[in-house]
Amino acid sequence: MAVIDEKVVIAVLMGGPGSEREVSLASGKAVVEALAGEGLTAVGVDVTDRAPVLPDGTDLAMNVIHGTFGEDGELQSYLEGLGVPYTGAGVKSSRLAFDKVASKECFLQAGVPTPVSERVDCSGELRMPEMDLPYVVKPPREGSSVGVHIVREEAEARAAMADASKYGDEVLVEQFIDGKELTVGIVGDEIFPVIEIIPPEDGWYDMATKYPWMSGGSGTGSQYVCPAELAPGETAAIQAAAWQAHQCLGIEVYSRVDVLLDSFGNPYILEANTIPGMTASSLLPKAAAAATPAYSFGALCRLIAELSWELRRGSHVEA
Repeated sequence: MAVIDEKVVIAVLMGGPGSEREVSLASGKAVVEALAGEGLTAVGVDVTDRAPVLPDGTDLAMNVIHGTFGEDGELQSYLEGLGVPYTGAGVKSSRLAFDKVASKECFLQAGVPTPVSERVDCSGELRMPEMDLPYVVKPPREGSSVGVHIVREEAEARAAMADASKYGDEVLVEQFIDGKELTVGIVGDEIFPVIEIIPPEDGWYDMATKYPWMSGGSGTGSQYVCPAELAPGETAAIQAAAWQAHQCLGIEVYSRVDVLLDSFGNPYILEANTIPGMTASSLLPKAAAAATPAYSFGALCRLIAELSWELRRGSHVEA
């Protein structure tokens, strides 16, 4: 693996124009500090538009822009146009993983277990799903549970569909799986320990419970168990399904795959996040710290940078 030293200038791209800007700024600041702690040269760049100016002499762009622009292939395409190597998934795999409808089709073709779903066209009048309750309504091209609703009663459906349709003409509706919420980090060819996400009793794993600090700390955050308390066979099945999802989407370098486990021990893949949260307390770093061997947050940031540097330095990546 290519080794990065202090001579390599790493521009840490954070913020962005999307709905996850504040979370990305927190990730970016943490990554800059972590890389500096590793003795590397890292410069933070607050991205406010779709044509960010990189510092002179930038050798590698470390992308920590969550959601729109950073995770959907657009920034990757822009950086390739500049000839600047960057971290993580490429243009094609970013587009595919970010689009929940397209990634769902990929999962089905590859035999990846995933909840039954329905696409609802809301480009004209607002339409209701044909799927039986309960189900989950989500915009297919947003991240961090933006616009996502669990619908248990018919009276809740119209408001949920109306909110999700604000983000695009199409809404993805998925069968609701009642079970454990889990996530699996993957870096290079390493599959990290499974994390269980335990939302508050009066809530679920949405923006408010993921990031209670965004509401001034007044909310109750989710709890996390790492490694998740699972039977060995369940852990193996979950990690295998996550790896299969990561591979079938063609994701380069790293991802964090979200999984549901039903009461019968069956895993269901929801999505793969190509730019997961990267604060020291985020889920991918938690999983890396529980791995064997364990990775500190700084070592994890360095590993992602070095794997990406080896992949893209001096090469053209096709869109």
